[in-house]
Amino acid sequence: MVAFPFCHVTLSAAKPGDRAYPVELKRIGDHLKKRRLELGLLQRDVAERIGVTKCTIQYWENNRVAPAVRFIPRISEFLGYDPGADAHSSSLAEQLKNQRRKLGLSQKKLASLLGIDQSSVAGWETEKHKPTKKSLKHIRIFLLSSDSLNGGND
Repeated sequence: MVAFPFCHVTLSAAKPGDRAYPVELKRIGDHLKKRRLELGLLQRDVAERIGVTKCTIQYWENNRVAPAVRFIPRISEFLGYDPGADAHSSSLAEQLKNQRRKLGLSQKKLASLLGIDQSSVAGWETEKHKPTKKSLKHIRIFLLSSDSLNGGND
């Protein structure tokens, strides 16, 4: 039954977005929640894929806790991208930090792999210090070898 048969107007509007979706994607938790909702998954399902508990996913999605760097590779795999990586990383510091995060390495672990002190890695990533020529050589080898391990897609 038509409410007003004399009025031949059809109203239409876009369906309002789901309130559960994050308005802005500022943190990793926002990205996770958006992707989970797009796929119609429960937090329990995402937790199983990433290898954490349901509570951990809740904390991440509510931005109460940031994920440890060791989970970044699995989170990136679930999302299909690394939300923390700068697509236009031109500086050596940004490249180093992005590659380290992509591999799920802490600064301490990377320092151990390079045979240097953790404070050196921290200083390079914040650009407070510049690497020596010898260290620069090790950094470039790390970036090139880890890039080739990833298929050179980045």
